[in-house]
Amino acid sequence: MQYYVYILASKRNGTLYIGSTSGLIARTWQHKNKVVEGFTKKYEVNKLVYYEIAETQEAAALREKQLKKWNRAWKIRLIEEKNPEWRDLYEDIL
Repeated sequence: MQYYVYILASKRNGTLYIGSTSGLIARTWQHKNKVVEGFTKKYEVNKLVYYEIAETQEAAALREKQLKKWNRAWKIRLIEEKNPEWRDLYEDIL
């Protein structure tokens, strides 16, 4: 099984959310369709702008915690290295 660490954005340079999951497609769909109450629903953070694969759930959780501690400029640089246009990657993973 693969695990993922992902970053959602409300728009380019907008509000960011970092999470981890074993089901990236399903989890992104939940954010997009506002299924779960909370931060992403309240701030309309639903564009998948970055993700990476982790080998284990523990590795994904550790990376998620690491990224959450990063300053905003580092997070933006990480996104723009792989996704300079801030495209919504959801269609790519379907």
